[in-house]
Amino acid sequence: MPALTPDTIRTATETLSRLTDYLRNHPEPGEALALVEPLLDEYTGVPVQLADTLRALARAIQEHPDTPRSAEADLLIMELRTAAWEQADQHTLHYVLDDLRRLYAKTPSSTVGCGRCG
Repeated sequence: MPALTPDTIRTATETLSRLTDYLRNHPEPGEALALVEPLLDEYTGVPVQLADTLRALARAIQEHPDTPRSAEADLLIMELRTAAWEQADQHTLHYVLDDLRRLYAKTPSSTVGCGRCG
């Protein structure tokens, strides 16, 4: 695995930005759901990964010998951990995608056709 750098992380966030721009241009719902699905996977999606990242950051800072042992540092580390819990709570967003898929499966097509076309 190549070394992580701020640039490699920026590339990931730029990809998310491109996805957002794409979704603002009104793609077909099925395509939009397929593109977002990996982001909201209940085990590996962004909420879970970001929560794990925030917890790992809090641990790395807390355990580093150069981190000041102070109430301020403890408070900042606690804020990271609280944010991690809040992110982890969003793991259930994958259920929203499932519900949206079911909604679109029930909705009749708005395209005009002969009635025999699938």
